[in-house]
This record gives sequence, C-alpha cells and structure tokens, in this order.
Amino acid sequence: MTVLTAALAIFSSCKMENPLLVESRNPYGAPAFDKIKNEHYLPAFKEVIERGKREIDEIVANPQEPTFENTIEALEYAGSDFGRICGIFYNLMECNTDDQMQQIAEELNPLVTEFEMYSSLNPQLFEKVKAVWDSRDSLDLAQDQKQLLEKTYKGFVRSGANLSEDDKKIYAGYVEELSQIQLLFGKHALAAAKAYTLNITDENDLAGLPDYVKEMGRS
Repeated sequence: MTVLTAALAIFSSCKMENPLLVESRNPYGAPAFDKIKNEHYLPAFKEVIERGKREIDEIVANPQEPTFENTIEALEYAGSDFGRICGIFYNLMECNTDDQMQQIAEELNPLVTEFEMYSSLNPQLFEKVKAVWDSRDSLDLAQDQKQLLEKTYKGFVRSGANLSEDDKKIYAGYVEELSQIQLLFGKHALAAAKAYTLNITDENDLAGLPDYVKEMGRS
C-alpha cells in the first residue's frame, strides 16, 4: 500500500466515523446526539462547505438556459448538508453549550460567513436567478414554486446581489463584522447568565413553593 493510498484510507475512515457526515439511522432521521462529539464539528463543517461550493459551481457552470428546475430548485437543495449541520450545532449552542463549543463557534464564524457570501454575492449565480425571475410571468409554476422563486430572488437582492463590486466588498465586511459582534454578545450573555445568582434569605419570599423546590434551592 502506497503512502497516498494509506492516507486516503485513513481520511475515508475518519469521514465515515463522523456521525455528522453519515445518514442517521434514528427514527425520522433524527440526529445521533449520543454519538456527536465536539471534535466532529469542524471537520464536518469544512466538508459540507466544500460540498456546497461544488453544488453552487455546478449550477453556475450549467450551459443550459436558466430554468426554475436547474437554477431555483437546484439552489434550494445546494448546501442542504450545511444547513442540516448548522441546525444541529447552533441549536445545541443555545441550549447546551460549553467553553469548547464557544471556541468552535469562533473558528467556524469566518468559514460560515464566507460560504454564505460565496452564494449570495456570486454575480454569475444571481444572473441566472434573475433570468428566471424576469421570465416568471411566462412560466407555468405552481403556487409553491412561485413563492420559492420570489423568496430566492428577494433573498439575493436583500443580501446585496445588486450592489456594485466595491459596495459588495463593503457589505461583506459589515456582514463579517456583525457576525463577530453577535457571536461575542452571545458569549458575554451566556457568561453573565452562568454567573448570575439569586440569594434569598427570607423564608417568606418562598411562600407557595413546594418543599422539593426549596430543597433544590438550598443545594
């Protein structure tokens, strides 16, 4: 076995062991929370971000005339693995975080922001989206398809797709700065919540509480 073959085998094995990168066998595809560890997040995010970029590139490189199916619908599915892992990580960040997850979030922040800009500020991609939007009146779309088209087009516009190249750079800088501030605010808010204590010295202030709740408070 060559060194390259061995390295690829190890990499493939590591990928398969990452529960975020394999299909869950739980009912309804629920995440395998019992198997997910903090060290799984960064490798998984890097993998799905690269996968999402390839999916976007395929839409852009499609030589066919932009249609609802090959542009809007394809874009809806592009990056779906990224969205799935974001849902897992950031929801856990809100309800079961720790210092290590906070550190992971800080490392992820520029990667996530850059990936979002890769799509929303992509001029070739927006050109295709706009082509479908401009021809919407001639398309025989169902109501849900019309809503998806409108949501997609307006999402690009509201994310700066119509800005000049110079203004896009300014906007991207604002987005990155804002995401850092939001992350820092959440970190400080969590620290403040963890540090907060309420000391009750008057037994009368506990009137109406069950005894077991009082015992819990004493501990």
